[in-house]
Amino acid sequence: MNKAKSIIYSTITAACVTTASFAAFPTELQQSQFSSSELTPSPACLSAHPNGDVFVGVDMCGSLGKGPGKGKIVRLRDTNNDGTADEHTLFATVDNPRGLIAVGDKVYVIYTTWKDEKTFGAMHLGVLVDANKDGKADGPPQILVSDISCHAHNQSRGADHTTNGMRMAIDGWIYIAVGDYGMHKAKGSDGTILTMLGGGVARVRPDGSELEIYTHGLRNIYDVAIDPLLNIYTRGNTNDGGGWNVRFIHHIQSGQYGYPMLFKNFTDEIIPALVDVGGGSGTGSMFFQEPGWPEKYNNVALMGDWGRSQVFIHRLQPDGASFTQAQEDYIDLTQFTDIDSDASGRLYLAAWAGAGFKGNPNKGHVIRVIPKDWKYTASPSFKELTGDALVSLLRSDSATIRLHTQQEILGRKSDTAATILAIAADTSATIESRVAAIFTYTQLLGEKADTGLASLTNDASIREFALRALSDRIPHNGNTPIQPFLTGIQDQDQRVQVAAAVGLGRLTQANKAHQAIAAKALLAAAVPPAPMKPSTQKGHQGGPHATPHQEVILPHVAVQSLVSIDAAEACLTAIDSPSQDGALWALRLMHNPNGVNGLISKLGNSNDKKLSNKIITALARLYHKEEPYDGSWWWFTRPDTHGPYYKAIKWSESEKIEQVYRANWNKADTEQKAFLAATADKHRMNLSGIGKAKPKKTAKKSNKGQVGKTSIEDVMVALDKMKGNPKAGKKALAGLACAACHNINPEDPIKGPDFANIGSLLNKAQIAEAILKPEATIADSWVTVTTNDGTPHMGTLVSKNEQEVVVNNIAGISTKLNATDVKSIEKQTSSIMGPGLANELSLQQFVDMVSYLHSSK
Repeated sequence: MNKAKSIIYSTITAACVTTASFAAFPTELQQSQFSSSELTPSPACLSAHPNGDVFVGVDMCGSLGKGPGKGKIVRLRDTNNDGTADEHTLFATVDNPRGLIAVGDKVYVIYTTWKDEKTFGAMHLGVLVDANKDGKADGPPQILVSDISCHAHNQSRGADHTTNGMRMAIDGWIYIAVGDYGMHKAKGSDGTILTMLGGGVARVRPDGSELEIYTHGLRNIYDVAIDPLLNIYTRGNTNDGGGWNVRFIHHIQSGQYGYPMLFKNFTDEIIPALVDVGGGSGTGSMFFQEPGWPEKYNNVALMGDWGRSQVFIHRLQPDGASFTQAQEDYIDLTQFTDIDSDASGRLYLAAWAGAGFKGNPNKGHVIRVIPKDWKYTASPSFKELTGDALVSLLRSDSATIRLHTQQEILGRKSDTAATILAIAADTSATIESRVAAIFTYTQLLGEKADTGLASLTNDASIREFALRALSDRIPHNGNTPIQPFLTGIQDQDQRVQVAAAVGLGRLTQANKAHQAIAAKALLAAAVPPAPMKPSTQKGHQGGPHATPHQEVILPHVAVQSLVSIDAAEACLTAIDSPSQDGALWALRLMHNPNGVNGLISKLGNSNDKKLSNKIITALARLYHKEEPYDGSWWWFTRPDTHGPYYKAIKWSESEKIEQVYRANWNKADTEQKAFLAATADKHRMNLSGIGKAKPKKTAKKSNKGQVGKTSIEDVMVALDKMKGNPKAGKKALAGLACAACHNINPEDPIKGPDFANIGSLLNKAQIAEAILKPEATIADSWVTVTTNDGTPHMGTLVSKNEQEVVVNNIAGISTKLNATDVKSIEKQTSSIMGPGLANELSLQQFVDMVSYLHSSK
């Protein structure tokens, strides 16, 4: 191989990088390689203990690989604080570690089991204990939640879109990112069984009890970021036909975010995302709040993206009960996977660094990031502190210290409640410390905390959090006072209103006596705002489902609470009140026979055409319901997004609703029949003779343009399963005009990164990834050479030595520069190769093309 090719091939894609590479890095910070692929290949997740121990989940299956014996948890230590781990132990051997939390002597882990080399067993949330502190778990994981994903999808695709990252919040709950496989009959330690259709956030107590859905209606999320005030954020990619776009979401408890059944045609029923930021695939994330960091990099949501090899900052500005945001680049890291910090403020980031979709024993690393001129301060020795000295750490400016202080207090069950309550009431303390105290107090005392928490609702600055704490644990809500919530839902602060609306739903699940008065208050709040305008963008990128709409949040959660307490009778009564629209919104989500009968009765007695049509719309929605999920039929890379149900079935009241619908059709004039037909179509009633509802489309097995209609992950699956024809692939490549920017044959002039002999350096998956995700796989040889006078020369770096630097532009024309005249050589951060270059190919054509390129050796 000639010298030019050796340079180009060294990193034709980012998949070839063997050590940490940073194309963009803030000048105020400094980084070091904490561990290399020798210790942490293909790191899928990590968690930093407050003392600086870093637990890394190694998953050699990657995202699409399958099978046992390929996962482990490694504990890393940097004993001299030089930024590199110098001590390591094999903490535990587990398959597919996908999420970690290190607290005290425990490490919580989401992992899988396999029955044999080919047969998937289950995915669980478990806890490992290292009581003797030797850096090795004392035994296998104790299962806290079993079957926390869906068996059929894990068997067919591995850990691609499964349950992944998790974080413990200051309220003591473990929040879990559930990918779009969802969950089927997940079982908590107290026997709670939970099924979840599609993606969202679930949460559970640290002992595995009280498993519940926090939010739903998402596609593929990998992790959750949680700020000290219990705002939760995710960055998940979509699959709706408008591109593999990322939506940044602020999660409101009980919220429905619409994917895939509601976000296109029933947008007024969802809480929209804050933004659609284009293509990508969100991975690890956290909210960072640690002292000693530059202000602009502190108190921020850090959201990673594997597909874009980037950690982003989302700058958040309050907007009613939610936020608006502005995204900005932060740290480039090839195939970034996870992020965490310790109590000293050291930030750790994991990356696959070219490990691809099926893992690689020679790829992957962890880096450490700290500010320049940063001074190390050891983590507090929580276990050595007693009484007020320990409790005082709740006043720390470090989110990490506050959380682990809380956990130490709870582990001791000591008599410090009065001191903690005093911090919660202390107006001179930071809001973060007061919130930490509120939730430490309520966890410490349980139901006995009600009196102290109720007193805190008199303080406007912390009322929201006192209300959340009062209603946080449904089993503890039997005697919780309702009045603070009735007052709160009328508060001037929209965040307080939302907390009260959510709380009323939770409170009255435990205390039925309060349901009538709670329903009345909720109905007063459930007044829908004007709907947002429909999206005019192709494929619904952007648009209402990804535009902040804070006005919908209070009525949305009020409706969710009404549904949770099955307040059909109260809603029927409210149809004749100013709460009419909110009542009908709630009723159309309740498959309650009494509710249906009440709606039919109201329709028969109504002379108001506008009201009648609203009732007819509610009945159309209730004609079907979602089929109970059995864990087998949901998942697909291009799901039906029409809605309102994914797999609609009839139920006991369907025949009755159809009779009423047809009776109204038979007496309707032309204008009314048009309305009835359109309503039936929208709700897919499929009533013979009424409307033109279409059945679900079925995807063709293979046709032109299938690459553009298929997820990157499924293209990679096809690459494994289908046999390629190099001869046909050469023809497919010629049709893409790649030769305009790349030399295909050895004798061609060097232009962009070299294709000749590429098969000797990259495997098929790496070649495919470079084509499908050009922005994420930019060659190190694709550079900007800047001379001392500021002149830039962009192109492929052909050679560099002490005398001369040679760079070829995209036309293959060489520029030879004296080495002494060169000021800098920097890898370019963007590619001129646009995304979707191969979209018009069939899967077979793509496989053929990759086979041809791989044959070039």
